[in-house]
Parts: sequence; C-alpha cells; structure tokens
Amino acid sequence: MALVALLISVSCRPTPVEDAGGQEPDWQSLRHAMVVEQIQPRGVGEPLVLQAMRTVPRHEFVDPPFKTQAYDDVPLPIGDGQSIPQPYIVALMAELLEVGSGDKVLEVGTGSGYQAAVLAAMGVEVYTIEIRPGLCAKARERLERLGYSAVSVRCEDGYGGWAEAAPFDGIVVTGAWETVPEPLYAQLAEQGRLVIPLGESLYKDLRVVTRTADGFEERSVIPVSFEVLDRDPPEVSEEDD
Repeated sequence: MALVALLISVSCRPTPVEDAGGQEPDWQSLRHAMVVEQIQPRGVGEPLVLQAMRTVPRHEFVDPPFKTQAYDDVPLPIGDGQSIPQPYIVALMAELLEVGSGDKVLEVGTGSGYQAAVLAAMGVEVYTIEIRPGLCAKARERLERLGYSAVSVRCEDGYGGWAEAAPFDGIVVTGAWETVPEPLYAQLAEQGRLVIPLGESLYKDLRVVTRTADGFEERSVIPVSFEVLDRDPPEVSEEDD
C-alpha cells in the first residue's frame, strides 16, 4: 500500500496550463482514459462508480487555469486553500460506501461539489455540507447549473451532520479529523457505511465504519493525504436549505 500513499498526496500544487490551441479538448475521451488508466488498474470495479466517473464532467469542478488538467492523476486547487482530490480517491470513496440508486448519503466537506455529483450520477440522494461560504456558494451554483437536482447543499459546520435528514445509508467525509464525530455515528443507518480519513500526521488513515445490529465495525483501507476539516465556522451569509 506504500505506492498508493505516494500517489494520493494533496499537498502538490500543479502549474496552470495555458490552452494554446483555443479548442475544447475531447472531454469524453479524457474521462474514459481516466477510468481505464487511473481507476480500474487500482482495483475500483463497481460498475455504478465507473459509469459515474465516465459521466461527470470533472473539468467543470476545477478552477479555469487548471481545466485542461482536470483528468490528470493529481489533486487540483479549487480556491480557499482547498483541493479537489485526484480521481482515484473520489472513485474509491464512492465504492467503499457500497450505495446505489435510491440510497441516501451525507457528505461532509462539499468542496467543489465533484464527489457529490459522482454520487448523484449513481442515483444517490445526496446531502452535502460545506463550512467555507465561498466554496459552498460556488458548489451549489455549479451543481444546480449542471442539473444535479438530487443534491441538497448546506453552508455550515458539518461536524454535527444533518440530523433532520438522517438516517443515512452512507456518510462520506472528504477531509480529515482526529476522531469520528459522535453525531455521525448516530446518523448512520444499520448496515450503513461511514468513509472517513482519520489522523494527525501528513498521511491519514482512510477507514470504513459499518453500523451493525450490535454496534460498529471499523477497518483501515489505505493511507491518504487530506486537508484537515475546519471546526469553528466563519460567518455564513448563505441561507441554509
């Protein structure tokens, strides 16, 4: 697993690439290559996930200077000091949730909105929370513009989850904390899965927590590198949904 850890660092900052040709790339072909060359060889095989990765336009979720790098095997800046994870990590976390059409998922850490869009493309009803008002507003506008109507966006601290929409068949946390917030345990449905990076070091431990009839089972997957999620929210100007 050491090789995987080296491939998923979000600390790098790619250099913006100018589009000298002035023509739009063949985004569909680039998405297909991304799946075949980056995602499937690393073991992601769930058909719903792979189809979503082939469908969702990742280039719409990155800042314009990095648009031509959208399908590269790297995380990319999205503003406010945050990054969109590399495609493999988005696909892996979606697969680890083991959800599908008609299921309900909570995402903590909307970021660009890309993970939420991938889940929505799988037929999942998504509730996503982002603490940073600027990112939250941009993600909400982007998801609405691209037609992801199954995604509800809330601008606030996600530590407490989204109690009124619980229970969730899956919960995915797209940033790191030292421990699992207690409210997320409570909002997970029986047999639901929580996917979360945990730890204090540079490389966090990506874990899957499954709620059973007797409690919770937890397993470690791979080391990953994620920004630590904020806790004390800045003033929010957007009204909650």
